[in-house]
Amino acid sequence: MQTATHRSITEDQAQEIATNALIHLSQDPELVGRFLAVSGIGPESIRDAASEPGFLAGVLEFLMGDEALLLTFCENQRLRPTMIAAARFVLAGDPADHG
Repeated sequence: MQTATHRSITEDQAQEIATNALIHLSQDPELVGRFLAVSGIGPESIRDAASEPGFLAGVLEFLMGDEALLLTFCENQRLRPTMIAAARFVLAGDPADHG
């Protein structure tokens, strides 16, 4: 059995997962409001920000910070939660590199 690691997901796949996560958030005004407050990005800037890999990594980090939200998204997308972490790793690299 093959396990999903950051090596088994492409940058395009990671961006697609993160974009789908952003769409998922945007469907709930409370969630998108909470995300915008945490990210510090205004609603008018979200489209431009979405093209930045760091922003997309932030979307995934937000998702991973709320287990119920993460599990709901994963169930809807038919993804394992580990795929979210792998996608975040591809988009932002190892958190230890940033500290």
